Amino acid sequence: MAFVWLVLGLVLLFLSGDWLIKGSVALSRRFRVSTLVIGLTVVAFGTSAPELFVSVKAAWDGVPDLAVGNVVGSNIANIGLILGLVAMVVPIVSQNRGILFDWVVMVLATLLLMYFAYNGTIGFWEGLTFVLTLVLYVLWSVWQARRKSAQQGETFLAPGLLLWQALSLIVLSVAGLYVGAEWLVKGAKSLALSWGVSDRVIGISVVAFGTSVPELATSLIAVFRKENDISVGNIIGSNLFNILAVLGVTSLISPLRINDNAMLSVDLLISILFAVVLLVFMLPLKSGCVRRWKGALLFLGYVLYMYVLYT
Repeated sequence: MAFVWLVLGLVLLFLSGDWLIKGSVALSRRFRVSTLVIGLTVVAFGTSAPELFVSVKAAWDGVPDLAVGNVVGSNIANIGLILGLVAMVVPIVSQNRGILFDWVVMVLATLLLMYFAYNGTIGFWEGLTFVLTLVLYVLWSVWQARRKSAQQGETFLAPGLLLWQALSLIVLSVAGLYVGAEWLVKGAKSLALSWGVSDRVIGISVVAFGTSVPELATSLIAVFRKENDISVGNIIGSNLFNILAVLGVTSLISPLRINDNAMLSVDLLISILFAVVLLVFMLPLKSGCVRRWKGALLFLGYVLYMYVLYT
């Protein structure tokens, strides 16, 4: 049955990813903001929903290492596995220089997580700081995008969907992403537990992969639809949401105690390393392109990390 849940989860995730892109593109056109901003906000929130549900449940079940490992592992998988695989299929071209600001915020959020987790606990006030930072970031991104569009006289295509249709499609897709991720994680976790590995390893590898599949589905569909900024924005935005929203909300509900020091000394540093490599691969930002060979290097780096994790 574990394999059945895996297959059903994957199918539902890819269908939901397609709905999320359609609804999000229509929303960006209706509110006259760039697809990069929509990727960084609406799409990122939608594809990060599984991480939120899984981490909250893990915290309530008394396995905080699984909750934090899920987020850190997802952030590593988003760049190494997801962007790597997508770029190997279709090179990702992004010409939006504003992505540098979003990348800096992503790295600063990771460093802030390292600082908050240094004493072994992410508590209520740390969680509140994460959530408030996210709110400010989203408001700033939308304001900047609308101001830039107005200055440049940017034109937008017709939305194609009414507002309620776009919003309904997004809500339906998020629900589908949650259920699909739940099915996939259910099957994957059953297999991993039978191997007898730790909560940290399960969180960083199996559960992180399962909750990152929405990003894979959404990013693949985005590049096939020629919405490259949504693909890149989705990954950076998801990493931001994973730290600021997922860990923020989870620690507001229940303090997260980190029992495995390797999370701080190894895994968070690896996530920053992948972020730095991504920026280097996207230079120059004015006409950046993550080509197939760069995607292959990201993917191989992720595979090597998983190999070391399990040995």
